[in-house]
Amino acid sequence: MSIATANLASLFRPLFTAVVGDVMDQMGYQNQFLPPNIRPLHDEMIVLGRAMPVLEADRSDVPAHLQDKPFGVMLEALDDLKAGEVYICSGCSPDFALWGELMSTRAQQLGAVGAVLDGYSRDTRGILALDFPTFSYGNYAQDQAPRGSVVDFRVPIVIGEVKVNPGDIIFGDLDGVCVIPQQIEAEVVQRATKKATTENEVRIAIEKGMPAVAAFEKYGVM
Repeated sequence: MSIATANLASLFRPLFTAVVGDVMDQMGYQNQFLPPNIRPLHDEMIVLGRAMPVLEADRSDVPAHLQDKPFGVMLEALDDLKAGEVYICSGCSPDFALWGELMSTRAQQLGAVGAVLDGYSRDTRGILALDFPTFSYGNYAQDQAPRGSVVDFRVPIVIGEVKVNPGDIIFGDLDGVCVIPQQIEAEVVQRATKKATTENEVRIAIEKGMPAVAAFEKYGVM
């Protein structure tokens, strides 16, 4: 059963990526975190929404029919963003920026809720001023126009060991970005909510002096 996109924010409010990752591990989905070098532009940024995967390629690998377009179909992909979606891009060498301030401005206008890049972002001050959740390798101004192009979008992509399908839930905070497959999302939220509640009980017990061994024996989490 899928979750209404409009309900994601309220359901995920008590959650964090560590507890979500833990329950996916328990469910047998043990490769759902993107590589750890994909980080938020500032520590308080949280990204939560539906994946709109975007496939980028180095200019040497761009199909002939897109060679004359400086960004390939990047602008078309950007304009196709829907409310509650996350622009998530991969597929090229990490030699240039995949995202910037003007893209953030357009995405925000369309109701998109973030960008996750398997590469760099630029125009950092502008993005921070917009407070648009952006996760990337970091800040690097080199332009993609002569170096890479978007060749497709709303197609499955792979980042690290993680397959990202259109519509998967993308959830990221200071500790990383995880991908929640649609077919397990309701169960993941249910289990993660229960685990987060239990972890809070463990914290309180430890603060009152309970040893870690005893806490684990009683609650089964640590």
